[in-house]
Parts: sequence; structure tokens; C-alpha cells
Amino acid sequence: MPMDPALRDAFALFVLDGDVLVPQDIARSLWKADQMHGVATCGALGRAAERAIDELGRGDLQPARFTVDLFRAPSMNPCTTRVEVLREGSRIAVLEAFLEQDGEDVAAARVLFLKPGDSPSGEVWTSPEILTPPPLEIAPPTDDPRPPHFCSDTGWSQDFSAHQNAGRKQMWQVALPIVAGEETSPFAGLAGAADTTSMVMNWGSQGVEHINTDVTLSISRLPVSAEVGMAALTWHTNDGIATGTAAVYDREGVFGTSSVVSLANTRRSVDFTSDAVLGHIESA
Repeated sequence: MPMDPALRDAFALFVLDGDVLVPQDIARSLWKADQMHGVATCGALGRAAERAIDELGRGDLQPARFTVDLFRAPSMNPCTTRVEVLREGSRIAVLEAFLEQDGEDVAAARVLFLKPGDSPSGEVWTSPEILTPPPLEIAPPTDDPRPPHFCSDTGWSQDFSAHQNAGRKQMWQVALPIVAGEETSPFAGLAGAADTTSMVMNWGSQGVEHINTDVTLSISRLPVSAEVGMAALTWHTNDGIATGTAAVYDREGVFGTSSVVSLANTRRSVDFTSDAVLGHIESA
């Protein structure tokens, strides 16, 4: 049975006050009590860009790349968005969306929309790896919000502390609603979920010790539902700077990648074995 709409709204990242986005508690970061996390930031920017494309009447285009620069830590204060059209052509549109708080921009996204068409017949190499969601008995299909499932050296589970290891991470999640009372589109939900790439890439034996400064989502189609998976592909670090790329997939297969560049943040790492962090997750 689908979740009651009032309960679903409790999982929304924002409520609207006119045109102002007011963060709900679920948008609070694990890094700092008065900091809004990147899922909320990216979700708000994805929503703004998609609404702008709709206003242009360009339903023939679909999102293909979503790049966010997280250049200032957003607070839990109300925020607004604005969008500029950088280029619009017959098969392409490029938009730039900004998230503003207290009169300053805290993040910006450049979003590429393309017009789909017929694919060429030539064969091109692709990875033979097949990525699959957790077994149905562990994670039955749903669009209702729920805690994410993780896979590492210990197999699939929703036990955060069990995955604090150096194993390759996979994550299966249901995208959170962006705004209470609104239907969240597949792209807006995915845009928000893209920020969790940092967790998939940077979570190791001592917790998450790098904080991402950006995220780049590249997709060949939209997800078929609110459920989306990510699996670590590459991770490299030198001198406190890390880069990582994850495959993005759903119940029909892989349809893109998501990459992050991160800075070491060991003085304020996120330890998923600590009572404080686990308590915050449970309360959210």
C-alpha cells in the first residue's frame, strides 16, 4: 500500500513559503548541525533547472548532464533558486541554476539537456559488468522513502555500522521528495540522490573522511522509478584530494555515472559507528 501523502511530506527536503524553499530537518547534514546536506542542495537545483526547461516549452529535451559546484557550505536557512539559459538550440539547451541564501550564492549547477533520437547501429565497447539491486526479499520495489541499503564486504543490509570497512561500496536508495506537496520528477529525485556519490566513494574503514566539493551526473536516460543504485568504479587520492566515479543504475540496468572531487576533512569525519551519527540518522 502506498505511503500516506502526509507521511511522505514528512520526508520532503523542503517546504515552500511562496517561492522560498525552507529546509526541513531531514535536510540537515551529518557534517555540522546548522549545515544543509548536498542531497537537498542538488535536489533544489535539479528541480529549478527542470522547471525552467518546462517553462521554455522544451518537452522534447531530456537531461543528460548535471554538474554542481558546492562552493559554500549552505546553512539550514531558507533559500531561493534562479536559472539562466546559456544556450538553446534545436537539439540542445544549457542552463545554469543557482541556490541563494542570505543574499549570497552557495551552489550552482550547469545542466545539459539533449534531444533524444535513434541510436547508430555500430557496436561500441561497454563494460560487461552487470549491476543488480539487492534481492527482492531484502528491498522490494517501492517509491516510498526508506533507509538506504548498502553492500560492501558484508553483503546487502541497512545496518550503517556493518559497512564501515575498506570494501567496495554499493548503495540502493529511494530518492527523497524535494518539496512537500509536490510530485517529485524522476530527474529531480535523481539530482538529489547524486550527492550520495560522495558516500559511496569516500566511505572507508574510518568513516567518511573526505567532503565533496562538486558532483557530476551523466545519464543516457531517466531512471524508471524513484529507486536508484550506485556502485563504486574508481577512487584515487593524493595530498588530501580525492576523485571518485560510480556507476548509476536502476532495475533495468546501468544508465550513467556520477563523479565527485573531494577534500580531506578528517577533523570532522562522519563515523557511522558512533551513537551520535546513528542517532541523527534514526531521528531523520
